Amino acid sequence: MSSVTCTIQYRSDLNALVVRWLSDAPLLQLQADFTAVLAAAQEHGAAHWLLDVRRREQISPELGRWTTTVFYPLAASSLAPQVLHISVLCSPARMAVYASDPVQMHYLTYGLAPERPYYMRLFGDEGAAMEWLSS
Repeated sequence: MSSVTCTIQYRSDLNALVVRWLSDAPLLQLQADFTAVLAAAQEHGAAHWLLDVRRREQISPELGRWTTTVFYPLAASSLAPQVLHISVLCSPARMAVYASDPVQMHYLTYGLAPERPYYMRLFGDEGAAMEWLSS
């Protein structure tokens, strides 16, 4: 497995993982990164995640499909009985792509649906994202 291209910090004061990508990466690398995030979450018993994707400019439909339909449900079942909460911290440009691209909107709508085994919300402000995780 490749080394991770994100930072993963466990915040014991919030019982949350803070994950930040500093740049884009290919799909296989991002999948390895998410695998490392789940391993850290299991190690710390942390089911609240802040995923900072503001510096990742590429938006892959394949990653959107994989995270919402495969990875997040797997992570949710791995962390049960805790409920996985995912705050995604996005740039305004990323939010605009989500709003204008029908494929991205499809995966986003799917991932945000209340019947998922996890809760996910998008934020443009880190304070609001952390507040949602701690509520």
